[in-house]
Amino acid sequence: MTSPPSPTLPQILLLLFVLAVSAATPSALTCTTQRLTDSANKLFANCLDLPVLNSFLHWTHDAANASLSVAFQAAPPNPGGWVSWGINPNGVGMVGAQVLAAFKGGNRGAVTVNTLDLKSYSGIVPGKLSFDVWDMRGEEVGGVIRIFAKVKVPEKVESVNHVWQVGPSVTAGRIDRHDFQPANLNSKGILSFSGEQSNVAPAVDPVTKKKNIHGILNAVSWGVLFPLGVIIARYMRTFPSADPAWFYLHVGCQVSAYAIGVAGWGTGMKLGSESEGVQYSVHRNLGIALFCFATLQIFALFLRPVKTHKYRYIWNAYHHSIGYTVVILGIINIFRGFKILHPDEKWKTTYTGVLIALGVVALFLEVITWIIVLRRKSNKSP
Repeated sequence: MTSPPSPTLPQILLLLFVLAVSAATPSALTCTTQRLTDSANKLFANCLDLPVLNSFLHWTHDAANASLSVAFQAAPPNPGGWVSWGINPNGVGMVGAQVLAAFKGGNRGAVTVNTLDLKSYSGIVPGKLSFDVWDMRGEEVGGVIRIFAKVKVPEKVESVNHVWQVGPSVTAGRIDRHDFQPANLNSKGILSFSGEQSNVAPAVDPVTKKKNIHGILNAVSWGVLFPLGVIIARYMRTFPSADPAWFYLHVGCQVSAYAIGVAGWGTGMKLGSESEGVQYSVHRNLGIALFCFATLQIFALFLRPVKTHKYRYIWNAYHHSIGYTVVILGIINIFRGFKILHPDEKWKTTYTGVLIALGVVALFLEVITWIIVLRRKSNKSP
């Protein structure tokens, strides 16, 4: 009986390479395979694979001392990046969170851990937290940064709202802005001290709720009602029996769109003023331009000359050009808003379907209109 062949040197090297890669990428593991200990060299009682950003949290809650011992682990997007974890005592999301942020760059490449009191999006500077924190330290292992700390939590509470984040770089000892991809925007949750249902997402925070309201108002106004009003004015007036009903429908659509659009525009301006550190210049400028053009359209109602007036053609050119501009800019800005807000794909798909439906209706009516116009011309010809 022959013995199995001995492994060759390339096979051995390949096996060692696979083992080395596996050992060097703890982010590919689960929290249960990470045996982390607290400052007393005790294993943490609970651990959690956080749902986004390849992050992990280990913790032990001491109800008698009203304290929480934690170890947070994540890999920065870049070697010179940062990671953070914190608690929001008064709400959900980033604003108001009390955060521990860590990055490699201290003496001899040590990991520095700073405390951040995030009063606003622009207030990302070191500051004292609203609760006590001690035994704070950081370490870096294989490109992954870990934050260890103990924090004071309110007595007789069973959970806290927590947030976590990663960022690409640090400048002069201060963390730089993180990405705004869906994973970055959804890095928040409820931490249950019992270890149960820790991945449950909290209720929508006020800022996200305002963004959703802003998006819905503007999609309905600039993205649906304004184009519908244009379709009514362009095609219904072809039919003599629709006069003057088409005019009142057109005015009703446009005035309603303007009122809703102004509400959406105002919500957007308010969001911008409350988010000084987060600016979407193109989206903002398009929104301001839309508001200005739409206001000009409303003024057109009061400047409208009678059909027989010698300058009516000038008013027509002004009214039509501004109207089509509002429709085009509105649709462009709505899709820019989708890119910023990152809603569920179904919302973008639904709006795209509405646009396609409006386009099909407009194309059909365009054909009908040209048929009617050409027939009228042929009937008038001798």
